[in-house]
Amino acid sequence: MPELPEVETTLRGIAPFLDHQAVQQILVRNPSLRWPVPDAVRKAEGLVVKRCRRRAKYLLIEMQGAAGGLLVHLGMSGSLRVCDADEAPRKHDHFDIVLESGRCVRFHDPRRFGAFTWWDAPAGQHPLLKNLGPEPLSETFSGHYLWQRSRGRKGAVKNFIMNGKIVVGVGNIYASEALFMAGIHPTRPAGRISRARHDALAAAIRDVLAHAIRRGGTTLRDFLDSEGNPGYFAQELLVYEREGQPCLQCSQPIRRKVIGQRSSYYCICCQR
Repeated sequence: MPELPEVETTLRGIAPFLDHQAVQQILVRNPSLRWPVPDAVRKAEGLVVKRCRRRAKYLLIEMQGAAGGLLVHLGMSGSLRVCDADEAPRKHDHFDIVLESGRCVRFHDPRRFGAFTWWDAPAGQHPLLKNLGPEPLSETFSGHYLWQRSRGRKGAVKNFIMNGKIVVGVGNIYASEALFMAGIHPTRPAGRISRARHDALAAAIRDVLAHAIRRGGTTLRDFLDSEGNPGYFAQELLVYEREGQPCLQCSQPIRRKVIGQRSSYYCICCQR
C-alpha cells in the first residue's frame, strides 16, 4: 500500500494544480470506499484551495473561506492523477475534484480501501488524525524521543516503529529497510534497545524516507504518481522482498519472518 514517501510524492504532484484554484465540482461516481463518501465533501464546490499538505498518510486540501477542507487517504491501491476534466473515466475512477481551470484531480482505487471525506478545523482534532504520533521528518522526532517512548515495552521494535501513535508513516517496507540500516534485528524488544541505537534508528528512518521521496516512492505492485509514473526506490531496496538473496553487506542470505502479521526481511549477521 502507499506509504509516507508515496503519499508525499503524490502531494508534490497534485499541489501545483490545486493550490489557489477554484473547485467547480466534486464528482463522486462511487461513494462506497473504505467509508461511505459523505455529502459534506461538496462543501468544497465554489471555494478556492488555500493549500495542500500531508499528515501521516493523509492528504489534506484546505479551502479558503471554510474552516476545514477535503481529506484523502489512498488506501491499499489508490492513486491520484491530474487530467483534463472531460477525459473519459476508467474503471475504478471513483471521484474527481473538478477545477475551474478545466483540469481535475481524479482518484483511482481498484480495491476501494481509500477514503474521501471532509475535515472541520482544527484538522488535528479529526478522529482519523488526533491520536497520531510525530512526523518522522520533523524536528520533534529523534532518537531520544524513540528511547523515551520505548521504555518498558517488550514488543518487537519493528511493530513499535510501525505504530502510528509512536511515529507516523513508517510502513512495512521502510521499517525493514531502516532496521537493516541501523543494524537492529526486527524482533528485538523495543525497550531493550540502548539510547545510542535508538539514535541510529531514528537517523535511519529519516534517511530511508527522505531518499525514497527523492526517488518518487516505491512501486511494488500498484502505486503510480500523479503523472502515472512508478516510484523508483524499489530498485534500491536493501532487504525488503530479497529473501534468499545475498546481503549487500556480508553476502549471507536475507531471511524473512512474519512479525505482527507482516513479512519482515533482515540479515541475521548484520542485525542484532
